[in-house]
Amino acid sequence: MSEVKDTQGQLWEVFIQTKKGLPFKHFGSVHAYDKEMAIQNARDLYTRRGEGRGMWVVPADAIVAIDSSDDESFFDPSNDKVYRHPTFYELPDGLKNM
Repeated sequence: MSEVKDTQGQLWEVFIQTKKGLPFKHFGSVHAYDKEMAIQNARDLYTRRGEGRGMWVVPADAIVAIDSSDDESFFDPSNDKVYRHPTFYELPDGLKNM
């Protein structure tokens, strides 16, 4: 039996900015052998109809994430540091907006 060989290249994640000033959003993934090919593939696949004004193409192995088993403790609020809450500070008289 012969071994199956991966011929698609490296996996890249694509983030598109639809209008100037808006945040970049994840649009999908492409396979490519280098960054130039990844950008061309992403442009051809995700911005064919002029959807994008900006684009980030990132190697998938460069993205880091927390372990799903740690998500509860990672996102728990830090209630032991009351100075981080806006109610801890006293506002001077006459200050209308902060």
